[in-house]
Amino acid sequence: NNKYYDKKINDITDILKTDLKNGLTNQDAENRLKLNGLNIIQEKKKVSNIKKFFSQFNDFMVIVLLFAAVISFAMSFIENKNDFADPIIILSIVIANAIMGFVQENKAEHSIEALKKMTVPTAKVIRNGVLKNIPASELVVGDLINIDLGDYIPADARLISCSNLKIDESALTGESIASEKDFSVVLNSDVLLADRINMVYCGSFVSYGRGQAIVTATGMQTEIGKIANMIISDEIGRASCRE
Repeated sequence: NNKYYDKKINDITDILKTDLKNGLTNQDAENRLKLNGLNIIQEKKKVSNIKKFFSQFNDFMVIVLLFAAVISFAMSFIENKNDFADPIIILSIVIANAIMGFVQENKAEHSIEALKKMTVPTAKVIRNGVLKNIPASELVVGDLINIDLGDYIPADARLISCSNLKIDESALTGESIASEKDFSVVLNSDVLLADRINMVYCGSFVSYGRGQAIVTATGMQTEIGKIANMIISDEIGRASCRE
């Protein structure tokens, strides 16, 4: 169970093997980074629009339809009927399908790019008892982070202290009103994301107050990362259906 909002703070420090005052050691952080990877939103390797468009034709059913169109055109030509309605209809369907696939793939890429823009370049972390700024991509689970007014949250984290903290989570929850946070509560395991007042999530914005939290998820394991995964999986699923 890696929800953390349904656990006491002391239990979380035991699970994540971290310290409420000193955070992780540099060696612990380095080992965890090697094990779990960077705190980034991943995306597929980009290809040119031309290659992307023509890849829509790399499908068994599309090839069958193209072959049927060629046969239909040849038969009409051989029989001197000059009736090319059938092959034109087939080709129109194939091209329309390719255009739709191309547009959907572009939308998926743009969605991933939008999610990546919600991440931040640096984070304020306490390691070996020292507060320092590091690249947010190097954050690991168990890191102790400080968050202040005007910050974007660099990773999903469980609050261990806060003062008048309000977080704009509209990008994740759709709620227009900032969420008031309370580190001291322990929630039920079935609480919805918008009601997890003892958690902060990657990409959300500190609109008031400050706090301190333990990182509980990074990269593709964050809530933003899960959305990115769903977008990628949906894109792969559509490709599989075409195949």
